[in-house]
Amino acid sequence: MRRYETIYILRPTLSEDEINTIIENSSSIIRTGNGQIISVDKWGMRKLAYLIKKESQGFYVYCDYATDPANVAEMERKFRIDDAVMKYMTVKLADTITEEEIEAARGEHEAAKVAAKAAEAAEGDNERDSDDSDSDDSDSDEIDTDTKEDE
Repeated sequence: MRRYETIYILRPTLSEDEINTIIENSSSIIRTGNGQIISVDKWGMRKLAYLIKKESQGFYVYCDYATDPANVAEMERKFRIDDAVMKYMTVKLADTITEEEIEAARGEHEAAKVAAKAAEAAEGDNERDSDDSDSDDSDSDEIDTDTKEDE
């Protein structure tokens, strides 16, 4: 088996169910012949750098996996046929990959997801704290600088 990553861009008009169906179909092709999915990430809707099939946006999907070259060729063949897939790109990351390396890559991916969620939560907490402190400071620190002289 070899390790690959594929990024594919789907039409922005697809529903969530249609997107999930395409992801599941490509995953099932990869799993044939003992292929294994390391990670599948939905990057979501993004603006394209240039028009692709008259679309200015696309739904990005990233897939990291280990399989045989024949399965990659089959997946790309289905992408060419499917009108919902606007563009795709597959890159070979390694000529060989062992079961231990696959498990290690899955662990790294999960750790990265947890770290990203923790960073996102911390950033959200920091924004809320700074918003609270800004509003508190403006109300409590008012100083009356007007003085009256005795007549």
